[in-house]
Amino acid sequence: MSSEMTLQEKILDAFEGKVVRKDLAFMVKGGQPVPTFVIEYLLAQYCASSDETIINEGIERVKKIIRDNYINRADSEEVKGKIREKGSFNIIDKVTAVLDDRSDIYVASFANLDLKNVPISDDIVRKNPKLLSGNGVWSVITIGYLSGDDIKMRWEIQKLKPIQVSGIDLDFYKEQRCKFTKEEWIDLLIHTVGLNPDILGKREKYIILSRLIPMVENNFNFVELGPKGTGKSHVFEEFSPYGVLVSGGDVTTPRLFVKMSGNRELIGLVGYWDVVTWDEFEQQKGRAVDPQLIDVMQNYLANQTFNRGKGTHEASASMSFVGNTKHTVPYMLKKSHLFESIPTSFIKGAFLDRIHLYNPGWEIKMLKKDSFSNGFGLITDYIAAVLHELRNFDLTSELSKYAKFDGTLSQRDIKAISKTFSGMLKLLYPDGNYTEEDAIEIVNYAAESRKRVKDQLYLIDETFKAEPAVFQYIRKATGETVKIETLEEISNPRITTGLPESTGGNLAATSSVAQEDAKTDTTNQAQVPNDGQTSLPVSKVVNIRENQTGVSYQSLFKDYLRGAHSLRIVDPYLTWDYQKFNLMEFLQTVYDCAEEKDELKVHLSTKNETDSAPADIEFYDDLAAELASIYGIEFTYDFHADHDRSLQIDNDWFITLGRGLDIFQKVDGKFSMRKIRDEYKPCRECTMTFNICPEDKKR
Repeated sequence: MSSEMTLQEKILDAFEGKVVRKDLAFMVKGGQPVPTFVIEYLLAQYCASSDETIINEGIERVKKIIRDNYINRADSEEVKGKIREKGSFNIIDKVTAVLDDRSDIYVASFANLDLKNVPISDDIVRKNPKLLSGNGVWSVITIGYLSGDDIKMRWEIQKLKPIQVSGIDLDFYKEQRCKFTKEEWIDLLIHTVGLNPDILGKREKYIILSRLIPMVENNFNFVELGPKGTGKSHVFEEFSPYGVLVSGGDVTTPRLFVKMSGNRELIGLVGYWDVVTWDEFEQQKGRAVDPQLIDVMQNYLANQTFNRGKGTHEASASMSFVGNTKHTVPYMLKKSHLFESIPTSFIKGAFLDRIHLYNPGWEIKMLKKDSFSNGFGLITDYIAAVLHELRNFDLTSELSKYAKFDGTLSQRDIKAISKTFSGMLKLLYPDGNYTEEDAIEIVNYAAESRKRVKDQLYLIDETFKAEPAVFQYIRKATGETVKIETLEEISNPRITTGLPESTGGNLAATSSVAQEDAKTDTTNQAQVPNDGQTSLPVSKVVNIRENQTGVSYQSLFKDYLRGAHSLRIVDPYLTWDYQKFNLMEFLQTVYDCAEEKDELKVHLSTKNETDSAPADIEFYDDLAAELASIYGIEFTYDFHADHDRSLQIDNDWFITLGRGLDIFQKVDGKFSMRKIRDEYKPCRECTMTFNICPEDKKR
């Protein structure tokens, strides 16, 4: 395959007939409450092409099918009349079946056609057991009408085809993985869930893909809380015909687990679906939670079993809880805890300790028009079927090949990390081809996701403080010790909590890959110094994490700029306007931190492209004139920089800048409060090394 192929071309080439342009579903859907997977099911049959003519013709055909066959409740009587006139008719509706034990037959109800107690054959029910789950199955149904006298039931279900792929070739799917790089495969999956990967950072993509783990991992317990409008419930509501979304306020023990009908035990939602998602999982006035439900839920989350009526039952359904936060993360860390918005009845250690992953929904930007994909992704019901099949594989034991966690972690901690690790492996490397570095990347994310749960348990339930867990592991390939921190700890270092001392006692406990050196302070995270804090500069390595906040040029460089008279900045990549603003902000920091401001000299070595050279020269000339007139700074520049990025200061400090000055993510929106202060901007992942300037670098 040519390396010149674009990602979209690779997707079409590798998965011909199994892809759809993701924006088409929105174009077709309009205001109709049709699940995305239903529309994509139809689009895949008529629009799986890059030819605009075929696509446009296919869109019109799908619109006609939905217009003629999809049932709107308001039009149900008109459709019934059409069925009577034609004798039979194809419709698209959600069908639910129950057993009528008096007549000893199954009967069906239609969500929108407004028909109940329509006989449905045993054969159809046996082939489609989810019809009995109580939540319905979207299907294409051929429904007939019987005319004549002495007919008790005039409606009959002649055919029923669920809207989902009947079977997939999992080996084919795995084979196609090798055609994509890791980054391309992640972007393919992001397109597949309907979002635009081009505006997302690496960490945001991980958070979004984590929403798929309950679909690919059996009995996975998932929580995501965050602001409204970040797409938390989207993948659970419309992405998979194997999952069901229920309102958190409408869940009962019989509906979820077992309902008694006389002497019969009717299994609830967990017996039929891969994922049961509680939407709007937040405290609401006037809604009380049945204590029995919590007890049964706790047992199920821990043991995959539930006991109602006569016997004990097992199920493999994952449980997801998604809801909105009421306050900002700094507020929650300072005033309460990160679970504060969920129903009070669930805020207890025994329940929360069973959560495997707490997804930080607050790190995802609010969805806007450009947030959605307009490229090709896998058809929703195809990828849903793949994820369903991958549930048959358990990769939890793979974790032990790469990391040995501290003995203070509980078995539930290890189980949670292992299950998250297994799920992400299946999502990102279904073919099993990944490196040790790839595995460690997932280990860190999985451990952080569990630590977020454990940190809150210390605040909610005092008994957990008796046996505090130290979230660190030995990397088996290197022998290094890696300590885990959550991003909110690092971004809010001044906020102390009631955590036990052995966990750090402070959410900003420094983590490091231990490398003892008497002359070197090796720090793994960028920390913000306290106001007025002055410290002697030391050699160190600073790692800034993707999406980290609380970082500024001043917090990074203040101590190293004292006593500076001249600086040399090497940064070849100052292309975009926001990158040039970064340069201006940095120069302001240099001036503010310098002790002697009258004789500052700054030289910039960068590069430019031929077509932008005149504009760049004009910008730097104007900047030099302004710096001279306002601050008295002598600013010079050249275009001789190569790839390396660094900062050399005449007080003998040499700083290697992994990303140059471009450490902040671009802030969208013409007017944004984040643009005012660096501390509020999310960062890009990068590393900086602070050392005494070597002789060969001195000028």
